[in-house]
Amino acid sequence: MSHYQPIHVVIDHQDAVVSAGLHALLAGFADLLLNDASDCPAPVDVFITDYQSGLARCNVSLYGRGRKPPVLILTHRDTDWDVHLAVAAGVRGYLLHSDGSAQLERAIRAVAGGIRFMSPLVAQDEAGLSQAVNLSKRQNEVLMLLAEGCCNKMIARELNIEVGTVKSHLKGLFTKLGATARSHAVALGVRQGLIQYDGRGRLSQSYDLPRR
Repeated sequence: MSHYQPIHVVIDHQDAVVSAGLHALLAGFADLLLNDASDCPAPVDVFITDYQSGLARCNVSLYGRGRKPPVLILTHRDTDWDVHLAVAAGVRGYLLHSDGSAQLERAIRAVAGGIRFMSPLVAQDEAGLSQAVNLSKRQNEVLMLLAEGCCNKMIARELNIEVGTVKSHLKGLFTKLGATARSHAVALGVRQGLIQYDGRGRLSQSYDLPRR
């Protein structure tokens, strides 16, 4: 007769379709004891969450000082900055919606065993997460205007600086990002989480540009 060491899994994903799919997919594993966040057992071996819920759980002291809850995030968010924030918050597992069921099972067992598990699609970039690009305020402003499609003269006019100064900021910006062209800089800015768009495809800014 086989004996299983039960793994207590709490599914706390805010997407109802994803949550239902997780329940259906994991119900076939005899050693996985599934619960919803509203019926949370103690102790919990793995919390499967969406991105925001996962960060929220890591930012509250459920497990005492210095201990983080065993959170496994399942999300579509794959930028370096999103992954960086999750790892910095103490998330133990990170999967993308495009990862398969085999990856999900491995991730659950790894996280339950105290081992960090990253999606193969983001793990290859993990080594560079601690080297986040640190742009100056002016370089950030130039990058945001690049994302709006502004030429050097337009950037100079918007920021009330000389075109030569714009070129100097662009040179420093390209060096920090590792960009080879304006469009490449914007693409890398999106990848790094420095440029974000809202649900309607409009540029979302974390600060106000000094418009004239």
